[in-house]
Amino acid sequence: MKYKNIRIVLIETSHPGNIGAAARAMKNMCLEQLCLVNPKDFPSVVATARASGADDILANAQICSSLAEAVSDCSVVIGASARLRSVEWPLLNPRECAEIVSREVVQAPAAIVFGREDSGLSNDELDKCQYLVHIPTNPEFQSLNIAASVQVISYEIYLQLLESRTEGVSPAERATGEEMEGFYAHLEAALTEIGFLKPPSCQKLLRRLRRLYNRAMLDKTDINILRGVLSAAEGKKYAWDARKKSK
Repeated sequence: MKYKNIRIVLIETSHPGNIGAAARAMKNMCLEQLCLVNPKDFPSVVATARASGADDILANAQICSSLAEAVSDCSVVIGASARLRSVEWPLLNPRECAEIVSREVVQAPAAIVFGREDSGLSNDELDKCQYLVHIPTNPEFQSLNIAASVQVISYEIYLQLLESRTEGVSPAERATGEEMEGFYAHLEAALTEIGFLKPPSCQKLLRRLRRLYNRAMLDKTDINILRGVLSAAEGKKYAWDARKKSK
């Protein structure tokens, strides 16, 4: 059984052995969609050796220049975090992550994103995620290799889909990452235009707005409604300005 709509994304992986080991973990759990964002060394004989037979995962891996490109068609993006963040994101354990993925993958790809070995995910990359998944570990020794993390989360997803015997049922077509980014660009432009945002000191507020809308798991109709509201707000401001100038 293969789950073609589940994507494992590795960002700027520095050691090719970790890419190979992650591919092996994926194949163990019937996952096959690997995406690499700016890998430091790939393709690599080290990655192939560590893959131990999962060469097809490596051969078909997609190479992207940014996380936005890697998840542009995804309906849900979940970032893997080795530590708890001071800025709050909706936080899942691996089993909860698997439950969400199993519901969403019927209609569009779902991505689980793993950051750099030394520094994890940047704030800009976290902005692309609706949730964070954290693997509970020994509080006195929390260091977990990326490939081991991929194995744990892939196992939970595999188990969830085996038990449900389905790849999810979703009542509405979720907005893709590309559509969400278009909405956020429109939101920032509209709120700046009507005077609600005051660049450049508004980034923290924009980040909070992103988290708010990410939690809502918007579908395509939601996006169309919200962008219509923004367009109307911009139009009202233009009309108000015109009336004020005419007085």
